[in-house]
Parts: sequence; structure tokens; C-alpha cells
Amino acid sequence: MYENSLGIAFAVLFLLSMTLHALGGAREFSAEQVAHGGTPVSVGRFVTTSAFWFQSFQNWQSEFVAVGTIVVLSIFLRQKGSPESKPVAAPHGQTGS
Repeated sequence: MYENSLGIAFAVLFLLSMTLHALGGAREFSAEQVAHGGTPVSVGRFVTTSAFWFQSFQNWQSEFVAVGTIVVLSIFLRQKGSPESKPVAAPHGQTGS
């Protein structure tokens, strides 16, 4: 599992962030709908709206979080077969300085 830990960590972070955005966004979107005389929407319905996707792609703060996450996690985690990674099974004595 450690051999693919970097890829797994990024997949989990992506899924978690999209899920949290869908839950919070649906709640806010429903509140706006009700305030304007509409009906609340489910999370599944909210994910199919243009508002969800616009918010997802326009969230510039997430880019800073993503870059920071890449830097920090790539220091500690390894992806097997990556040209930037030291051999996963190699002891520190062979690859460290």
C-alpha cells in the first residue's frame, strides 16, 4: 500500500473535497431557493446544476491548497514507478545523504 500511497492520498483528498463541497453547497443552494420561493434540492440534484460546477472550477483557493498538498505529501509519500521517486523498497542508507 505504501508503494501507491501518494496516488491513494490524492484520490482520497479529491473525493473528500468534492463530497464536502456537494454537501455544503446543496445546503446553501437550497436555502437560496427557499428564500426566493423555490423548493429545496437534494445533494444529487445540486451536483447536476451549473452552480455546483461553476463553484468547483472557480475556487482559486483550492489551487493553493492543492499545490501545498502536492509539495508536502510528495516529501513523505512515494509512488511506485515514479521517475521522481527513490526506489520504494531501497533502505535509507542507499538513497539518503
